[in-house]
Amino acid sequence: MQDDRHVINWVAEKLVKLRRESGSTSYENFAFDNELPRVQYWRLEKGKSDFRISSLVKVLKAHDMNLKEFFSDFSDTL
Repeated sequence: MQDDRHVINWVAEKLVKLRRESGSTSYENFAFDNELPRVQYWRLEKGKSDFRISSLVKVLKAHDMNLKEFFSDFSDTL
């Protein structure tokens, strides 16, 4: 069983990777361009706090991605 911190860090790292792959080098610009709260998005990328699924879904919409696609390469058992 993985602890919560492991999952939060995995999500944070994946969000940074997706943003960079989309061509956005700045979390601030990405948040602004996709009408996401800048501080909330920063917290997600840094793994600074637990998050609501609805917050993650908003970010994934900016990447044209759903939860199943996002977690498809998450191989650890929860």
